[in-house]
Formats: sequence, C-alpha cells, structure tokens
Amino acid sequence: MLNANYVVGLVDSLGNFAVYVRDPERVGSVKRRPKAEPRFQMKMAEKDKDILDQLKDFFNCGNIYFQKEQRKNHQNFYRYEVSNRKDLETIIMPFFLIHPLQRASQKKAFMLFCEAMRRIKKGEHLSDHGLRVLYSIKQQG
Repeated sequence: MLNANYVVGLVDSLGNFAVYVRDPERVGSVKRRPKAEPRFQMKMAEKDKDILDQLKDFFNCGNIYFQKEQRKNHQNFYRYEVSNRKDLETIIMPFFLIHPLQRASQKKAFMLFCEAMRRIKKGEHLSDHGLRVLYSIKQQG
C-alpha cells in the first residue's frame, strides 16, 4: 500500500498536471471538444502497471488506460488519469495542498493547475476573454 510521501515522490518525478485549452483563435473551428480539460496524469511502463493500480486505489478515483507505443525502440505504457473535475477539486488538489510537491517545476505546474481549475469552476473559460486568460496561464507551464 502506498503512503503520502511515496505518492508525492512519485508524482514529483512522473506526474503531470495539465489543462488542455482549446486555442482561442480556433474556437469556432472545433465544435465537439470542450474548451478546457483539466487532468492529472501519470505514465509508467507496462511492467509497472501495478504501481498505477495502487495509485488509483490510494486516491479512489481516476482510470487507467493502456497506450500502445508506435515508435521503434519504445515500450508500451499505462496512463493513470483523473479528469473528473469534482475528483480533481475534492481529492487531488487537497492532497497536494496538504502534501506539497518538492520539485520547483512541479510546484509551479500544480499552482498553475489550481489557478486554472479555480477559473474553470467560475465558468471563466466559457467566455472568449476567459478562454484567452486560461490559455495564457497554460502557456506559463
């Protein structure tokens, strides 16, 4: 079973806090994708999938996906992902606020992620101006 310190170390080295933001200049050209998609992710080699299973159990949310690698000399991997906004807001963010990341680059990515989530929760991403602000936040990461 994983503990908080192990999870912090794991995420510090392999985690990814991302907000996929549709380019504001192309808003009208892509109709079906959401304007902003926040995600917490971690990828590991196929042989290490058990750690992702434990991480999913630790947080009690998210999903694990298999990704076949197409490039030569690369191995297949699994991706643990939390994309549900409620889970991100009530489980993932509070955990890392209580148990801070150590790497400066991960701290910055997490703080930008929190700022983006705050704006998404307020619905700012639904206006052209708000989407541009969110896009500029994303570009800082």
